[in-house]
Amino acid sequence: MKTLILGLGNPILSDDGIGNRIAQELENRISNQDITVEETSMSGLSLLDLLVGYDKAIIVDAIQTANGKAGQIYRLTPEAFNDTRHASSPHDVNFATALELGHKIGMPMPGQIIIYAIEVADTSNFGEEFTPKVKKAIPRCVKMILDELNGNN
Repeated sequence: MKTLILGLGNPILSDDGIGNRIAQELENRISNQDITVEETSMSGLSLLDLLVGYDKAIIVDAIQTANGKAGQIYRLTPEAFNDTRHASSPHDVNFATALELGHKIGMPMPGQIIIYAIEVADTSNFGEEFTPKVKKAIPRCVKMILDELNGNN
């Protein structure tokens, strides 16, 4: 099964770079040629080109929820974001909307998409350091994804 692990975020905005860092950690641990590890700062429609041609995608990104605690890790599917869909402009398209559009225009999207979202505290201050609780989540999330790849989720 051709799998993409995609770390999302901005590595110079503190906790927002958590997806990138986890992708870097995984790249050093995965030697399976059917698994590609990438990181990007892109979002919305730009992500579609990265997903094309894979059977499975594991996306890692920062998230901020109303009652979440920094360092908390969520395992989600795109359906978890159904209530947040909007498409007022191409610059304002979230992942769920982009994915739906990809399917509608016939792009070969992954049949399975899993999202690992890490609750973050700081995404607005410039810096490459993570807040302490988010930093502690890195090895836990890496292990969760490795377990996912080995069928132990």
